[in-house]
Amino acid sequence: MSLFPKFLKLSRPLTARRVHSATNPEGSFRRAWASIGRPLRWIYWLPLGLGFTQYFYTLKTIRGRSMQPTLNPDTSSWDDIVVFDRYSINSGEPIRKGDIVALRDPIDSRKMLVKRIVAVAGDVVKTLPPYPDAEVFVPEGHVWVEGDEPFRTLDSNKFGPVPLALLDSKLVYIVWPLDRIGPLRPTISPVSKRGVSRDFRWYSDMAAFKREQRRQSRVTTRTLDDHVSVVT
Repeated sequence: MSLFPKFLKLSRPLTARRVHSATNPEGSFRRAWASIGRPLRWIYWLPLGLGFTQYFYTLKTIRGRSMQPTLNPDTSSWDDIVVFDRYSINSGEPIRKGDIVALRDPIDSRKMLVKRIVAVAGDVVKTLPPYPDAEVFVPEGHVWVEGDEPFRTLDSNKFGPVPLALLDSKLVYIVWPLDRIGPLRPTISPVSKRGVSRDFRWYSDMAAFKREQRRQSRVTTRTLDDHVSVVT
C-alpha cells in the first residue's frame, strides 16, 4: 500500500471535523459561549463572595508566635488557619474579656494583629514592660489587648489601650491543622480522674488555666459588666 492512500485515510477525520464546523456555525457559537460563560459565572458570584467575607466570616492564616500556645503551638509544624467573625463586631455584639480578635496595628495601619482582649472600658490593668506606667485605666470606647506569649508580642503594653474602631473581627473556629480543628475551648482547670495518668494534654490545659489566672489577677474591674458594646 502506497503512502498517499494512507495519508488520505488518516487525514479524513480531521478534514471532516473542519467541514462540519464550517457548516455548523451554531455549534461553533455554543462552544465559544461555553468558553466565555465560565469566567462570566465567576464574575457573577464574585460580589457575593466579597460581601460575605467583608461583613460576615473570613479565613485568616496566623503568622508568628505571639499567640502561642493557643495558636501556632510549637507542637504543630503548620501555621493555623482560622475563621474570624466580622458580623459580631459590626453588629455591636459585646466584646468580652478573653476574646481573641483581629485588629489594625495602631502603629502601622497596613498590618493586622491577632491578640486577646484582656481588659475593657472601666478596668484598671497592671501593665507589663515596656509600658511606662505601672497601671492604666482603660477609657470608654477602648480595650486592652495582649498576646498569649508575653515575650514575643507587640500589644497594648507597647501602644496602650486600643480604640474599638480598630477591631476587625473575632476568632471563632480553627480549621487547620486537622488535629486541632474546632472552636476554641474555654480555659478551665483540668480534672484529674482517679486511676488515669496525666498526659501532655492535661499539663497543657493546666498551663493555659494558670496563664489565664495570672492575666485576670492583673485586671481590676470597676464596672458592673465585664463587657462593652461596639459602637458602629
